[in-house]
Amino acid sequence: MAPPLLVLRDIHLRFGAAPLLEGAELFVSAGNRLCLVGRNGCGKSTLLKIAAGTVEADAGERFVQPGATMRYLPQEPDLSAFTTTLAAVEDGLGPGDDKHRARTLLERLGLTGEENPAHLSGGEIRRAALARALAPAPDILLLDEPTNHLDLPAIEWLESELQAMRSALVLVSHDRRFLENLSRATVWLSDGEIHRIESGFAEFEPWRDDFLDRRDSDRHKLKRKVAAETEWLHKGVTARRKRNQDRLRALIALRKKQNEQRAVATNVNLEASEAGISGKLVVEAKHVIKSYGEHPVIADFSARIPRGARIGIVGPNGAGKTTLINLLSGSMTPDSGTIRHGANLRMATLDQKREELDDHHTLQDALTGGGGETVTVNGKARHVVSYMKDFLFLPEQARTSVSVLSGGERGRLMLARALARPSNLLVLDEPTNDLDLETLDLLQETLADYGGTVLLVSHDRDFLDRVATSVFTSEGGGTWLEYAGGYSDMMIQRGAAPARPVGAPRKSKRRAPSPSTAPAMAGPAKLSYKDKHALENLPKRIATLQSEIDAHNSMLADSDLFARDPAAFKTAAAALQQAERALANAEDQWLRLEEAREEIERA
Repeated sequence: MAPPLLVLRDIHLRFGAAPLLEGAELFVSAGNRLCLVGRNGCGKSTLLKIAAGTVEADAGERFVQPGATMRYLPQEPDLSAFTTTLAAVEDGLGPGDDKHRARTLLERLGLTGEENPAHLSGGEIRRAALARALAPAPDILLLDEPTNHLDLPAIEWLESELQAMRSALVLVSHDRRFLENLSRATVWLSDGEIHRIESGFAEFEPWRDDFLDRRDSDRHKLKRKVAAETEWLHKGVTARRKRNQDRLRALIALRKKQNEQRAVATNVNLEASEAGISGKLVVEAKHVIKSYGEHPVIADFSARIPRGARIGIVGPNGAGKTTLINLLSGSMTPDSGTIRHGANLRMATLDQKREELDDHHTLQDALTGGGGETVTVNGKARHVVSYMKDFLFLPEQARTSVSVLSGGERGRLMLARALARPSNLLVLDEPTNDLDLETLDLLQETLADYGGTVLLVSHDRDFLDRVATSVFTSEGGGTWLEYAGGYSDMMIQRGAAPARPVGAPRKSKRRAPSPSTAPAMAGPAKLSYKDKHALENLPKRIATLQSEIDAHNSMLADSDLFARDPAAFKTAAAALQQAERALANAEDQWLRLEEAREEIERA
């Protein structure tokens, strides 16, 4: 077996008094495809910096195989030393590397090579730095959030580029689909320690949940044992008996072990403040046109968005996603056409660039509006420190300046502000930026429970699949088409049949209308025989699927299954996902048919 290209062994690092890494280890061999995952602030980026040699650990060993080439993409690259982006990329090439590849990669990432880095946005600098890392095709690639600021076409291109490369990869990313498609092993950084499984990210989360359950069980057992031994101690101990002395020493050791255990990190507690119910129609756009100069961004756009819809808006950078969401939300007026909003709308927004945050404010001021110590959530006043804790902020951060918050902290702060406002329409422009995977899961659950309507711009394919009921996508030239379902549904429909213009009537052969367009269509005079049969039989299918899900969950609850039979674990996990998708589809179909039946009866 070939020796590892990169070794980090027994790495320790402290920031002030708090330990960040305690005995962390990382081994990267030729051809490895590792994803490095963990909560925001756990030390993933720091570990990559130690691996790249830009940060020195307090203790531990770093070894790189002599002759091995390595390239590192940091979260905040600095190309200020170069006069053009092409010069920056070519500077990273070795003597035998292909210089033409530098310009090709820049063009694929939307740059010409002639740009001056001093005049570029943060996103453009990041794309140039990505080209600089990829151009030499190194033995080891260390990539920290490589999909940040990339649109969906660029993300999919990057995936194919990395899959074709022979470099060993270590990836840090919040993009679940990106990790699933590229990783073959998962390295989990938790409590300063490394846990590794030789499976890709698709199999990591069930394993992690099982690990956490077993850890919680072990901690509970330790707590009970300490309590029992302490009770024995309080009854009186005779120091002259050696057995009692040994037992007392064992109790001291147990207490020490318990004290050394880190507190389990809690999840973000997301709860959206909901206003009164809006009208059935939320937004209606008719023949909307918006151009910048001679460049049409929105051309003859029409749509009806009903209460409860979750609309995903996708497209390349510069296609007009933010313009479209601003038009629909009323913060921008069209050049021509009309946009009508329904009754009783109360809107909360999350800005893509976090521009609503004032860097001169403290975290407390940002949440309270600059005065007082309380935040009103769902009609109840809460102390700002209590509300901060729901979003994983420490009490001592209340007086912290917004300017020093990390990207993830700014993202959580914007979510806290948006979700505290009473609303029945949430307008979210890139809400997933800088959020860790656990927070993304909770945001998804919050939106699923939200009783209002959601307009969402995102480049996160998995998040769109989980949240969106309908997708508006740019087809170029200002044309926008609608697809029912999430991003994957859109891709399937694109391959199977042409999409319809947004707002145009569907033909009967197309799939069922999404919630975003159903109110615009005339209701059926009566249910067809097929629909009646489905309505009668769907409850049985739903019950059967629920039984299957329970059986799969019971099998996966076996804490030793993964270690004993990885293939069986993988099969059960895949079957569980398939059954859950089938259950969701069956429930949606039943709900749609039941609503149609009730509408017919009312008519």
